[in-house]
Amino acid sequence: MSDDDNPTVVEEEFEEPEDLAANDDVDAKPDRSSFISSVFNKKRKSDSRTSIKKSQDQQTSCQYNMDFEKMGTCIIINNKNFDSCTEMGCRTGTDRDAEALVKCFRNLGFDVTVHNDCSRAKMEAVLKEVSEQDHKNSACFACILLSHGEDDGLIYGTDGLTSIKELAAPFRGDRCKTLLEKPKLFFIQACRGTELDHGIQADSGFVNETDAQQHYKVPVEADFLFAYSTAPGYYSWRSPGTGSWFIQALCKVLNEHGKSLELMQMLTRVNYTVARDYQSRTDNPDMSEKKQIPCIVSMLTKELYFHK
Repeated sequence: MSDDDNPTVVEEEFEEPEDLAANDDVDAKPDRSSFISSVFNKKRKSDSRTSIKKSQDQQTSCQYNMDFEKMGTCIIINNKNFDSCTEMGCRTGTDRDAEALVKCFRNLGFDVTVHNDCSRAKMEAVLKEVSEQDHKNSACFACILLSHGEDDGLIYGTDGLTSIKELAAPFRGDRCKTLLEKPKLFFIQACRGTELDHGIQADSGFVNETDAQQHYKVPVEADFLFAYSTAPGYYSWRSPGTGSWFIQALCKVLNEHGKSLELMQMLTRVNYTVARDYQSRTDNPDMSEKKQIPCIVSMLTKELYFHK
């Protein structure tokens, strides 16, 4: 009880026996504030522990479970040379991308396999075969496509175009049950059209027994992420000497923050890096000083951290 809560005490002038002089007290109800405070403090501590547990449970439910034996499989399809019938040139510099990706994703814990110069049929066969494997001991799956591309979601095999949607389809929830409710990540380095971004000057997983008993449905397209090197309709840039802007920025960010930040945070940093740090340099004035912005299409349902 504070002093403001105590009634005013008027002391009369009279003589007290000396042995009682030290025992003066206020004429008020006993001060039970310390008792009440201790009761409320106990309740607050109990409520606090409950609140922390609820917060931890909610945080866990908002994150993908990564507590599996393996991080997962990572497939890299690296198309550099193309049949003359496609009229597509050699993608010089793509080997730099593939090399950086292997190191990066192995460092994250993935089992990485590279497939070079794949035809349309080979691309489809590789991914279909992987989708039919048992992923129940894996936390997620990743696929990186390095090739030429067109608009409308098309990407080149060495002998012609195929659909990115069809390449990813075998991993849908109704087809790859051991990856149900687990992240399926696709990173695509390819053009998505022929538009140029001129820029503008600025002023400055697998269903367990418990889940099966809950009888809820999961959208078959859920838990996919497609990270494209460029926005729909635009060219995607690559340096013959150092590799593509997007892949090099992706590896840089993943190497620095792959085991600490959430995936969308990292991809946002990739967007920033490509948007701010890169600009085309060519002898053709119509193609010089152009910009690029990657594009994230996410159907993920939880936050993704590459650690347990």
